[in-house]
Amino acid sequence: IKAEVKRDIIDEFLNGDYKPVISELEQKMMQASEELDFEKAKEYRDLLFSVKQIAQKQKITDQPGEDRDIIALAQDEKSVIIQTFFVRNGKIIGREHFYMKNSEEEPVPAIIQSFVMQFYAGTPFIPKEIIIPCEIDDHTLIEEWLSSKRGNKVHITVPQKGKKEKLVELAEKNAEIVLKQDIDKIKREDARTYGAVREIEDLLNLKGISRMEAYDISNISGFESVGSMVVYEKGKPKRNDYRKFRIKSVIGPNDYASMQEVLLRRFEHGIKERQEYEEQKRSSQYGKFTKLPDLIMMDGGKGQVNIAETVLASLKLDIPVCGMVKDDNHRTRGLFFHNEEIPISHNSEGFKLITRIQDEAHRFAIEYHRS
Repeated sequence: IKAEVKRDIIDEFLNGDYKPVISELEQKMMQASEELDFEKAKEYRDLLFSVKQIAQKQKITDQPGEDRDIIALAQDEKSVIIQTFFVRNGKIIGREHFYMKNSEEEPVPAIIQSFVMQFYAGTPFIPKEIIIPCEIDDHTLIEEWLSSKRGNKVHITVPQKGKKEKLVELAEKNAEIVLKQDIDKIKREDARTYGAVREIEDLLNLKGISRMEAYDISNISGFESVGSMVVYEKGKPKRNDYRKFRIKSVIGPNDYASMQEVLLRRFEHGIKERQEYEEQKRSSQYGKFTKLPDLIMMDGGKGQVNIAETVLASLKLDIPVCGMVKDDNHRTRGLFFHNEEIPISHNSEGFKLITRIQDEAHRFAIEYHRS
């Protein structure tokens, strides 16, 4: 199909929207027929039949309510693209690809196993079933670990035939397209997102950072104080998780007290939602604050960091906190962590990500204050 239709239509097809592909192929089939190119028209007809078959199968892919992830990969000498499809309530709702540097000595099962461990260690939602293209070592142990995270049984499946095998094949084809057409773009994106997060991990001597939350306060001489919470996951803004706070308990220009209120409200809500989630075992229902960050980034230095650490200690939460320190020109200078300022190269991707996060928290707070 990819040789016959536009790239944006392929994207729609892989996200479950088949109408643009069907329309495109029908037009090409009719045009070839009018030009008396019956061999070409037959090819389009066969493609059209295949697409319609896939569309029909998608309607009955799963029983309602079932959640599963489908994982496959494509690789060349230097790169690996891992493609994941997300099926929720029986329908493909999205997909995401991940770039890795290839190691000639690492076989496919090892790559898949490593990805499964890393990906599901950093996400709170575990589906009922994870479909992979090959058997992996420690299959049973990983299932047990995932089941404990989910709260009920998780199955890792390697399909040999049928609808599930077709979904793995579709994910693999998508990974091949990405590997051939977008690898340079993906490498650049990886450097400014995942690569930048890894640089921050190295600076702070931390591991497993995925979700970062940053906070800021905005007011004019204490008038209508508001707070902002912005969220970055894997180095990218997650705007659906941004939150706004109108300050309720503080009168006048007191940024420290205002920040304390914001953080208390955010994490008290988070603790309550997580308790409800655990009690009810809701596998796909989350509140606004259920996910907790792997790293908190405060707009400021020692004072703001101390406020955050005090709030976390009072709630018995163990989350690392760093401050984004600015220079006299109000530009990001470095990170304040464990009572010391850590310099960072202004040319590094980690520094650029920190600056983007700080600017975004500030922009979001000011925008809310103005409104």
